Amino acid sequence: MANEKIGNYRWVVVALLFFATTINYLDRQVIGLLKPTLEKQFNWTEIDYSHIVMAFQTAYALGLLAFGGFIDKIGTKLGYTLSLVVWSLAAMAHALVKSTLGFDVVRAALGLGESGNFPAAIKTIAEWFPKKERALATGIFNCGANVGAVVAPIMVPLVLGIYGWQMAFIITGAIGFIWLIFWWLFYQVPSKHKKLQPAEYAYIHSDDAVESGDEAKIKWVKLLGVRQTWAFFFGKLLTDPIWWFFLFWLPSYFANTFHLDLTKPSLPLVIVYSATTIGSIGGGYLSSTLIKSGWPVFKARKTSMFIFALCVVPIIFARYTTNIWQAVALISLAAAAHQAWSANIFTTASDMFPKRAVSSIVGIGGMAGSLGGILFPLLVGYILEAYKHSDNMSAGYNIIFTICGFAYLLAWLIMHLLTPKMKPVEL
Repeated sequence: MANEKIGNYRWVVVALLFFATTINYLDRQVIGLLKPTLEKQFNWTEIDYSHIVMAFQTAYALGLLAFGGFIDKIGTKLGYTLSLVVWSLAAMAHALVKSTLGFDVVRAALGLGESGNFPAAIKTIAEWFPKKERALATGIFNCGANVGAVVAPIMVPLVLGIYGWQMAFIITGAIGFIWLIFWWLFYQVPSKHKKLQPAEYAYIHSDDAVESGDEAKIKWVKLLGVRQTWAFFFGKLLTDPIWWFFLFWLPSYFANTFHLDLTKPSLPLVIVYSATTIGSIGGGYLSSTLIKSGWPVFKARKTSMFIFALCVVPIIFARYTTNIWQAVALISLAAAAHQAWSANIFTTASDMFPKRAVSSIVGIGGMAGSLGGILFPLLVGYILEAYKHSDNMSAGYNIIFTICGFAYLLAWLIMHLLTPKMKPVEL
């Protein structure tokens, strides 16, 4: 059936999710770019900064525990709204902070609010797309994370230079309220949306499995009793922390190793995060293309994820780079591969679980990723602090890059052992 006859309103929904995710990552990225400025003003050590990152991650993990099931209960429209309001207010509140402890508090509030983004977005994709299009749709909205990370290295230094670090937090935090207007104007679930044509509604549900007890609430104890939950759990636990590292420490890596001036727009960071946009969309496109060509859904996902895991491995050679552009190339490949991996691992949640459980599963997986994100920054902080006063601080980053290089292969292997055929769950 031609797209003209089916209709394309579902892609308007993807656009809304894309911009929400862009804002989400813009807000969380600001502190990484302001780190050199703030660590001078508040006398931070690398360990102090790691604790601030951990405060965000801890609240993010706890928020995912709450938001996943909460959004399944109240729906995507209201759930996304509450999430955005909390994180935007918390982002703006950074400007009022006067101490390191204050940053711990506002970062925790930001993490709590931002934790609602992905459970709401993945559930929205499951509601609006058939399985054969979900990875591509997820890849498109997920590249908002990359765009947010690209915009930040340009926007934040400009605002910092003109208005100071406080306004960098206020301006970026306020953008979310503009998005909220469009969300309320254009979004509703398919069954209630007045602009959705019957043909597109039928297409959205064209490959749905018949779900029994669709309205029944699913208890977490039941979800934790199936292997597919743990496959998603460990896939996120081992790989999400690598992305947090790319967000929160890459700016200072380039500053310390290659003397990049973070008070000016940073082309190396723009290139790295731009590459992730290609990875996000390309990752979704690859598995979706394999499915449309006749591959079974789970074989297409797993093969694609294995390819992306291999693409991260070359980052271990960053230690041998002699100039910033060699490092940019290796890190760009790894960061792009992460986003390609991310587009597919998120989609495995909606592939394996019924729609009524998707937000809960994404919440569990996101909590696992944040748990890793709590522990990994602590390790990073101690490693970097140990090398901070030596003549070879880059050695600390080399250790971390080696960990990054093998994390995805380990995650893929565990997922494969737990769910060799990734069969759908019947609840």
